[in-house]
Amino acid sequence: MRKILSVLRKAVEDYNLIENGDKICVGISGGKDSLTLLHALKAYQRFSPQHFELIAIAIDLTNGKNDYSAIENFCKELDVEFYVEKSNVFEVVFDIRQEKNPCSLCANMRRGLLNSKAKELGCNKIALGHHKDDLIETFIISLFFEGRLSTFKPKTYLSRQELFAIRPLIYCDEKDVIRVSKNYPVLKNICPADKHTEREKAKAFLNNLEKQYKGAKEKIFGAIVHTERYNLLDKL
Repeated sequence: MRKILSVLRKAVEDYNLIENGDKICVGISGGKDSLTLLHALKAYQRFSPQHFELIAIAIDLTNGKNDYSAIENFCKELDVEFYVEKSNVFEVVFDIRQEKNPCSLCANMRRGLLNSKAKELGCNKIALGHHKDDLIETFIISLFFEGRLSTFKPKTYLSRQELFAIRPLIYCDEKDVIRVSKNYPVLKNICPADKHTEREKAKAFLNNLEKQYKGAKEKIFGAIVHTERYNLLDKL
């Protein structure tokens, strides 16, 4: 956890992610990333120069079929208020709409519900568990499937809800998340599309690339975050 706290603090300082008086909602998917983020932010809160509140919200995509009791106990141990918002997202995406590429619609619906609940509870920021590997994979997905150079930002203003989305784990390697999350109450992923997404393809591509060119992922990450390395064509 010490290493994660170190890179989290650097991200907070580099991108001004946390300010005095913030009320931050951690979006809990039930996976290793969001639980690691919650634990890390709670630990950071103890020595942070900024004073901020912390709560956790899970959007139950199964309308009550998921069991969040273990995560609720985890939050109690951390002394963090935990809320579960029931929804019928899975029903809409897989049964009603029968989406062939369900991830985009599912993510949009989930984010909308999370943002609304966070706003209702008086939060001004939502912390998401995306890490360094997610950043690189999103870049690859945008490049190969959309034909553009794009990825998510460490800090984004959501004008409709007047909220900021922040990603404090942006400098954190997934391998470090895996290492610290072994004893967390990770919720089993019951999504029918799990392991069959474009993100999984991007992850496999990057792992193969890393085998052939050691350090390739780190170089891609550096090219994304260090703007002075950009050398793209400009219109004259």
